[in-house]
Amino acid sequence: MNEVCFRTRHLPNPASLETYRSIGGYETLKRLVTEKVPAAEIINQVKLSGLRGRGGAGFPTGLKWSFMPRYYDGPKYVICNTDEGEPGTFKDRDIIRYNPHQVIEGMAIAAYAMGARVGYNYIHGEIWAEYLAFERALDEARAAGFLGEHLFGTDFSFDIYAHHGYGAYICGEETALIESIEGKKGQPRFKPPFPASYGLYGRPTNVNNTESYASIPYILQYGGQAFQDLGVPGSGGTKIFSVSGHVEKPGNYEIGMGTPFPKLLELAGGVWKGRKLKAVIPGGSSTAVVPGEIMMQCTMDYDSIAKVGGSSLGAGSVIVMDETTDMVQVLNRLSYFYYEESCGQCTPCREGTGWLWRVVRRIAQGKGRPEDLDLLLDVSNNISGRTICALGDAAATPVISFIKHFRPEFEYYIQHGRSMVTG
Repeated sequence: MNEVCFRTRHLPNPASLETYRSIGGYETLKRLVTEKVPAAEIINQVKLSGLRGRGGAGFPTGLKWSFMPRYYDGPKYVICNTDEGEPGTFKDRDIIRYNPHQVIEGMAIAAYAMGARVGYNYIHGEIWAEYLAFERALDEARAAGFLGEHLFGTDFSFDIYAHHGYGAYICGEETALIESIEGKKGQPRFKPPFPASYGLYGRPTNVNNTESYASIPYILQYGGQAFQDLGVPGSGGTKIFSVSGHVEKPGNYEIGMGTPFPKLLELAGGVWKGRKLKAVIPGGSSTAVVPGEIMMQCTMDYDSIAKVGGSSLGAGSVIVMDETTDMVQVLNRLSYFYYEESCGQCTPCREGTGWLWRVVRRIAQGKGRPEDLDLLLDVSNNISGRTICALGDAAATPVISFIKHFRPEFEYYIQHGRSMVTG
């Protein structure tokens, strides 16, 4: 595998500064700063790389950087989003566990390119050990002169602070994350204005995912084209796929974008216990479920998952389900998650997620009504596109896709009061 973000994982003490420097760590930052490489040149390399946001939205990273006002007279911020709380996602915690210095260097390069002097890494509240590991890495970087005032004897100063969240899924949305850092209740803001013009403390702010920042040192060390060539057109570079569910070897696999799904499944040891593949959720629980036979035709990139699978790559959180899976019970669990995690700010989401879960639970308990499936679709369609952030859509998407692809299982529950799979 061509690893970018996990370059140190195979080495002794992979999270240490010494290990990171042994692979050329911080040399790229030093070169860019001391040689005073123009910001436009750095941003153009990021654009050339084809790097798209690795947190789920897939927005081109270089383009996002270019939105930051270059000549703004005042503080600017860069924020790393390590608030990883969606079912099926667990890649970012491994990055800061095994290679935190690459995230730090990536944030520092981004800060230099966008004229920021302060950065924050917002870390999910339920991963305490990884938070402490990142704090240790920050201490190492400061002691070695890679963070702080007048880096490498220049006029560029930059420091990073780790901010531990409280486990709220909604704070993975960038404006809710900003609200949380400011000490407020984690709820999304209306956009516009976007963070690039009005973000943290009302100042221009760039927010990128952990994997996105961790990819930056590689891109600037080897060039944007080298990173692009690791993937396919429209989906440059490598991607970490978090594979869980019914596989023999669940875990994180960093592979080139465009790798066929059967190859990824093979890396994960295949479907466990010799069973058949039934379905896959390719991008985390907020993305549409894909029947197994369709998923086997997909390659792991944005275009293929959308065009062939009818879903989205999301954060690359691949949930594999075998032939014994009760899809009604799966949807019951997912619907409960979104009901619990809705921040309650938007009425369609606050009320709608509760409706969805209660109706799906009724079906799962064997008390479903013939009209329930149409009711679920109606409620879902009245949530989608009617909320400030995407949590409403995230709650509706599984409902719509599960009924679309596995409607007979739901109808069997309603008619017989039990599962057609488990009896």
